[in-house]
Amino acid sequence: MDKKRIITIAGKLGSGKSSTAKLVAKELSYKHYSTGDFMRSIANDRNISLAELGKIAETDDSIDKILDDHNLEIGKMENVVLDSRLGFYFIPESFKVFLELDPEIAAERILEDKKVNPNRHTEATGAFDTKESIIEKINTRLQSERKRYKELYGIEDQTAHDNFDLIIDTSKIPLEKVSQKIIEEYNNWLDK
Repeated sequence: MDKKRIITIAGKLGSGKSSTAKLVAKELSYKHYSTGDFMRSIANDRNISLAELGKIAETDDSIDKILDDHNLEIGKMENVVLDSRLGFYFIPESFKVFLELDPEIAAERILEDKKVNPNRHTEATGAFDTKESIIEKINTRLQSERKRYKELYGIEDQTAHDNFDLIIDTSKIPLEKVSQKIIEEYNNWLDK
């Protein structure tokens, strides 16, 4: 399989997928795409919330088909960073990164981010009021996605580390260091 100049970044909720992908793209002068942003635009076009769109997607395969086709189109490009839970699956010739994060730390980050971006997290999965409710919602969402992805694609676990070329635990590493590590490993991968 030929390598493509594409980096796909997946990760746990709160692990910094979008921020990392944007920074890596900027540092490499690559184009950045986000499946989450694309999903938000679909929800906006339909005048519904992202949570409502997610519920619809549980029973309506057409939502995933739209997202899948979008990822496949991105996979035809070069010099791209894509943050997407299933980028590794749809663009297997990409450099595949997974950002790991303990749910406790994810909950703390989401609570902090909620202070700065009060509408962001209520839109995605309902109100995030306490650390416990966030952890519960993270686990519920993960199980829902796991079930959907197994039914649609035969993927047992979209967070399994063996799907990826690089795993980074972002618990104690600042964003800049995470992006530096990705770029360093990506360049090594390209040179092999």
